[in-house]
Amino acid sequence: MLAVALLLAGGAATGCGGRATTHHKPGTSHEQASGSVGTLLATADAAGHKLREVPAEGAPEVRLGLRPDSEDGWNLQLSVKNFRFTPDSTGGAALPGAGHAHLELDGRKIARLYGPWFHLPAAQVPEGAHTLTVRLYADDHTAWAVSGKPVEGAAQLTAPAPGTPGGHSHGEAPSQPPPSAQAPPPGQEQVDRTVTITVRDGKVSPAPARTELRRGERVALRVTSDRADTLHVHGYDKELALPAGQEATLILTADRTGLFEVETHESSLVLTQLLVR
Repeated sequence: MLAVALLLAGGAATGCGGRATTHHKPGTSHEQASGSVGTLLATADAAGHKLREVPAEGAPEVRLGLRPDSEDGWNLQLSVKNFRFTPDSTGGAALPGAGHAHLELDGRKIARLYGPWFHLPAAQVPEGAHTLTVRLYADDHTAWAVSGKPVEGAAQLTAPAPGTPGGHSHGEAPSQPPPSAQAPPPGQEQVDRTVTITVRDGKVSPAPARTELRRGERVALRVTSDRADTLHVHGYDKELALPAGQEATLILTADRTGLFEVETHESSLVLTQLLVR
């Protein structure tokens, strides 16, 4: 009897598969499971996430840099200090100097970031001047804060009129391409495969299946969702905001071999699997 009790106690401590986990129990909030790291404040950031106050010394820091991509949009780089990205434990307890980031365009969240690099397609940025903001969050989705202010970084971005090659302008703009050249989404005419997916009433159409690619091929993921959501390509750390009722396209170069799931964040639906050989 004693041996059985010890075995049961050991299983409860390690969780499924005998591996320790930081994810909280069903029925408890993120704040309740977050442990004692820092001080949980009553105030929240603009997105409604509670602030987790930590001392200024040794606190997470982030800076945002960006440069135009040679084909489309911009490449963003997050330079962090006293912080590491932990995508495997998102949703668990707050751990010191760990978590993920949110990317906002003029105060509107457009992606969740699990690494220091992110490609921002030109199609997601309207013409004109904008402010990009990245904010650091703990695994329990509370926002890291110092002196009552969220830990974040910002950069200014000016998007040119549609049709400018490369998603940015240098000097005089070239002549406008014919309407037929503007019809496809940016980079669509250069892809090797196109996967069109519709999400409606919590169902994926066509049914999730494997999309086979050769390494180096470019695939366009064209997704229309009836609810606002975020698309995430595992293994590539690529994300795309999905506006409600509007088609959004993510262009991806399959430069890694393996099996990678494409899913939605809010509804947790698997859209397809990319099998790259």
